[in-house]
Amino acid sequence: MKRRMLLGLAGAAGTLAAAGLPTPFLAASGDDTAAPESFRDPVSGHLVRRLSRRPGSHVLYFHDNAFTADGRYMVYDAPGGVDVVDMASFEAQPLIEGPYECMMVSRQKNIAYVYRKNDEGGGKGVSGLDYFAVSIPDGKVTQIAERLDGSLFQSNADDSLMLGVWQERPFDLQPGPKVAGTDGGYNAVGPDGKPLSFAAAKEVRMAERLAQGIPMEIFTLDPETGERRTVVRSDKDWLNHIQFSPTDPDQIMYCHEGPWHMVDRIWTVRSDGSDNRRIHRRRMNMEIAGHEFFSYDGKRIWYDLQTPRGEDFWLASVDLDSGSRIWRHMDRNAWSVHFMVDRDGRLGGDGGGPDMVAEAPDGKWLYLYDEEIIEDLGVSAPDAADLVRPARLIPQKIVDMSAHDYRLEPNVQFSADGAWLSFKSNMHGDIHVYAVETGRSA
Repeated sequence: MKRRMLLGLAGAAGTLAAAGLPTPFLAASGDDTAAPESFRDPVSGHLVRRLSRRPGSHVLYFHDNAFTADGRYMVYDAPGGVDVVDMASFEAQPLIEGPYECMMVSRQKNIAYVYRKNDEGGGKGVSGLDYFAVSIPDGKVTQIAERLDGSLFQSNADDSLMLGVWQERPFDLQPGPKVAGTDGGYNAVGPDGKPLSFAAAKEVRMAERLAQGIPMEIFTLDPETGERRTVVRSDKDWLNHIQFSPTDPDQIMYCHEGPWHMVDRIWTVRSDGSDNRRIHRRRMNMEIAGHEFFSYDGKRIWYDLQTPRGEDFWLASVDLDSGSRIWRHMDRNAWSVHFMVDRDGRLGGDGGGPDMVAEAPDGKWLYLYDEEIIEDLGVSAPDAADLVRPARLIPQKIVDMSAHDYRLEPNVQFSADGAWLSFKSNMHGDIHVYAVETGRSA
């Protein structure tokens, strides 16, 4: 299918709405919330700004780029559409109206890739949706795919390919009632018949999904021609967490999904299906690795590593060219659900609640981290260059998240210039999008 330029902003709204196509907003919405517009964290002194204007707004997933390449704009999901915030003025306004959510922002162009939810409200990961490219900030719309058999998640480094997943049949990970103010709700009961905690129920539901053995494939889609190619296919494995490298248009990372102690999770493959390889091999029973992401230059893969699960915590990385590895040790209170690195290599994380895998008694913080390499003691092992290089992470608390319910994952992401760390939170009741200054307070 050829890409279709639908309409620009001027005079477009009525025509698009009549055609059942996405409608650009023509004006910013009002601010209707009790959450403060800005405040200084009482512990760190760092400035926190609320970026969203509409309660119920969400940041994109932590590895789905939300910032334009020039750093000027950030995109996030809002009730009734997708919003954009000018990071110079911190003025937010709707970008596109309707039942739409954003996949990610192009790494080269001022374009947001969005999809239209179906009549039941199904969005990310649902088959049969329509996909669009929306220019930032003027809202011009180009259709990429219509009623796609499968789901798109990412664009590559030069916007020449989209990356998607197809599965033979759906499986609802979160059946039953959703929990207000969170990311949804995992419902499961333990052997005693009592409801499990959010985290425990999620693991049970993930194990049930893995056991389904649903045939799947990862595919690419050319947005100009509609050409579709299978990259990886499996008759039983759960393929998920797909990502394109930020710099190499043909480098893909994906995972074998499921409870992390049951799967060899992290893999890479080229867009033509070649060089399919495992990135981390488990060496210990109950060792887990996951929430993997690329560095901004595409040279490293980073991931959460625990040896074993819930006991010993590392932020690991592997250099894709040399294969060299660094494991950075941290205290359980310094562990984060998601880690992130900025373009200069500075690390951040979103912390975690006491009922999560780290069971951290004091882990509800947003963090910046300093890395300290543990050097040899003057005499190196003969094979030192081939071994994992040890290091430690030294956390700096920048936002007190004690009032935040971690059933809503904050999903931190650095701005293009590294000056801000964006996140979502329910700390003030309504879910909103925020950003905290990363510079150390005076």
